[in-house]
Amino acid sequence: MATKFSKETYLYWYELMLLLRKFEEKTGQLYGMQKIRGFCHLYIGQEAVAAGCMTATNPDDKFITAYRCHALGIAKGISAKASMAELYGKATGCSKGKGGSMHFFGLKENFFGGHGIVGAQIGTGAGLAFAEKYRGTDNVTLCFFGDGAARQGMLHETFNMAMLWDLPVVFICENNHYAMGTSVARTSKTLDIYKMGDAYEMPADTVDGMSPEDVHNAVMRAATRAREKGGPTLLEIKTYRYKGHSMSDPQKYRTKEELEEYKEKDPIEHVLKVLQNDFKVSDADIEAINDRVKAEVEESVQFAEESPWPDDNELLKDVYVQEDYPYIVD
Repeated sequence: MATKFSKETYLYWYELMLLLRKFEEKTGQLYGMQKIRGFCHLYIGQEAVAAGCMTATNPDDKFITAYRCHALGIAKGISAKASMAELYGKATGCSKGKGGSMHFFGLKENFFGGHGIVGAQIGTGAGLAFAEKYRGTDNVTLCFFGDGAARQGMLHETFNMAMLWDLPVVFICENNHYAMGTSVARTSKTLDIYKMGDAYEMPADTVDGMSPEDVHNAVMRAATRAREKGGPTLLEIKTYRYKGHSMSDPQKYRTKEELEEYKEKDPIEHVLKVLQNDFKVSDADIEAINDRVKAEVEESVQFAEESPWPDDNELLKDVYVQEDYPYIVD
């Protein structure tokens, strides 16, 4: 049964999704100005996934994802300032300026990346869940990956072990329909990725990723199952990215009509209408949120601009846990 959501929940979703959208739009602008270098993958269009997952989980639950990681990191609690500084490669970044766009990390926020190798986070996510089970906690791990990573052998090995050990993990395929520039239909006979769970008797479902309500409900069910020692769940959350795979993507593989079709389902506009029509939130209150988000993004840019670069002596730090590791030569 669908949950009836409060005005406070919709306000939270609206402000969070707007922050993620505006942060990513600013990131794209700064990338064009060469303030941000390297690879850069934006989350614009997929914000409802992050929003729904946040209200369906607890702060102690773990998140791990691939290289499209800015938004999920911010949603989990990494500040916009630390996020922008990381994109700039500054010492005040969430990964001390060493990770950049693809390798966000926040230990105290329980955000474990940000992984550049396609599908690598699937095995690591199961490992995080194993640690929670070993420690006897009620925490759940949400392991995010894209439709392209569903072709990796890591997924099948991990699904098998996760089910065998009843790990408290929710595997979330953010299916935005294109692995880089290749549609799911060109890479798989199975177009419904959630059905891949059947081979391992893993509970699975498909979810409307443009709806924070649907995402919340599905993730809540899966997280509850995991907390009650029911093991993993696979959720195929069907979403859509408005921008290219990365900043260098010309997007010639899809039509403008397809893009506009999904923009008509924009989750931020949907939540805004609910606030205005169902909860009678005033234009002044909405404008206050908009101004707050704008200020937070602008402050993050100023913080990144004014932050120092990492010192040279940081180069070999944080590579190994063992501080006196003998095979590092200064």
